[in-house]
Amino acid sequence: MSRTLRPARKIAYFCGGEQREPILAMVKLLYHFGRYLLMMKTAISRPEKTIMYYRETMRQMHDIGIGSLIIVFIIALFMGAVTAVQFSYQLDGTLIPKYYIGYIVRDIAILELAPTITCLVLAGKVGSNMAAEIGGMRQKEHIDAMEIMGVNTAAYLVTPKVLGAMVVIPLLVVVAAFVMIMGGYISVVPTGYMSSTEFIQGIRSFFQSYNVVLMFIKAYVFAYLLSSISCYQGYYVRGGSIELGKASTNAVVISDIMILLADYLIAVLFT
Repeated sequence: MSRTLRPARKIAYFCGGEQREPILAMVKLLYHFGRYLLMMKTAISRPEKTIMYYRETMRQMHDIGIGSLIIVFIIALFMGAVTAVQFSYQLDGTLIPKYYIGYIVRDIAILELAPTITCLVLAGKVGSNMAAEIGGMRQKEHIDAMEIMGVNTAAYLVTPKVLGAMVVIPLLVVVAAFVMIMGGYISVVPTGYMSSTEFIQGIRSFFQSYNVVLMFIKAYVFAYLLSSISCYQGYYVRGGSIELGKASTNAVVISDIMILLADYLIAVLFT
């Protein structure tokens, strides 16, 4: 890293004190982005033994999907319940029909809460685990040993994780959307604020199938971002346990930022 940035440090020195930090920050950003692209280019190459990649992909799908199902269920249930209670409070005493609560909960769950909140949570749970797993292999020189044996380590370690995430995370998003709607139902119907007929009427009102398509677009993009960024942070980690902890933290922070940025761009481009 220091050798790569040495020319940039010379340029920053001659440009003056106030311009040094922006130049170095830009060079670091381009450096990491270029190295990320090279890693992904290597990762999508043809596998040596397909059965090894298949087994590893199945293991990742199990770890990501089954291992995250409980936390996704709990968060989605309470998010849906809180959304319904908050909107029922806001609409209380107005001329807006009560069945609009079901309509609002359904759309906000499908368009925003299910894909975005679920992937932000998974970035903390799954992303940090991916970075720590690959980073630990790098520190223990397992990756170096596999490279000596002729194994494409980027493809073997990164590709199954990315594929597993892109298959399972959209399914978790669908589960989260359904549980959020059920959470909204549980929070307002048994309490007597509105009847079951009114809530179901709201769920069935003004439905647009394009919103479901947009939910899946977000889910696939977010799944790719959180898995590939986390793998990158772990794959190039150097040093000891402190650097591994920083890599796991960076994996979560950068994944969350990129998910939010992608969420905004998808909303602007597709709506």
